[in-house]
Amino acid sequence: MSGKLSIVGTPIGNLGDMSVRAIEALKNADLIAAEDTRHSIKLLNHFEISKKMIAYHQHNEHESAEKLITMLSEGQNIALISDAGMPLISDPGSILVKSCVAAEIEMEVVPGPNAGLCALVLSGLDSRRFLFLGFLEKENKVYREGLERIKKSPDTVVLYESPHRLLKTLEALDKEGLSHRMTSISREITKRYEETRYGSILDHMLYFKENSPRGEFVLCIEGKTKDEAAENPEFIWLELSLEAHLEHYLNQGMAEKEAMKQVAKDRGISKRDVYQQIKV
Repeated sequence: MSGKLSIVGTPIGNLGDMSVRAIEALKNADLIAAEDTRHSIKLLNHFEISKKMIAYHQHNEHESAEKLITMLSEGQNIALISDAGMPLISDPGSILVKSCVAAEIEMEVVPGPNAGLCALVLSGLDSRRFLFLGFLEKENKVYREGLERIKKSPDTVVLYESPHRLLKTLEALDKEGLSHRMTSISREITKRYEETRYGSILDHMLYFKENSPRGEFVLCIEGKTKDEAAENPEFIWLELSLEAHLEHYLNQGMAEKEAMKQVAKDRGISKRDVYQQIKV
């Protein structure tokens, strides 16, 4: 009989956010797969959890996943944790989870804090639907594609950013013509120096030119506005629901597949997003 993989969320700063269930999951595991064992040992020591750990990070995901699948298949119970927050969310873990699905190994999720969601609920922006992009890729072409997705998204966009790249990203968004977009910038969520600033991208850009960014940041950026739609014909679809937008192309004789593709292109979202929202 195979073991079980527990995907365990851990605190992102305040140890008081560690759940009773998370502690139990780590204590009951035969092995803990941690992104950085040197970092995680502090968490385990604080909660008096004495378990063997194995490193599972972005540089050894494939190799470690194979070892862990073998252990799980032999009946061991394994807990997966990241340095902080929910594993897989801008952190390693997806290869292991996919392998468990393929091998039909039992899994469970033990929920925990997430910086992106915490920042979103603090943002004051529309949180009914949002686009999570995590960290924008550093490669120029992919970075530009990320900026374009932000520009075209009708929904609030959530980004992670490091202190040494924050100003660069704000300046890039300004050059895209998005200086007016309302944005919240949160740093050090749940930690001692937690702070959330509110204003336009221009406001933030001017502030951080005078004040050196410190800490890890989450940006929540307003989606395309009605004013942008009025000034730019490409944004006219903001006035339509997804269903009405799709119907527009179907009435022109497009096949449903091609119509969905065009809707996704117009709105700057993926075809999968269009399909999932329409089929709900």
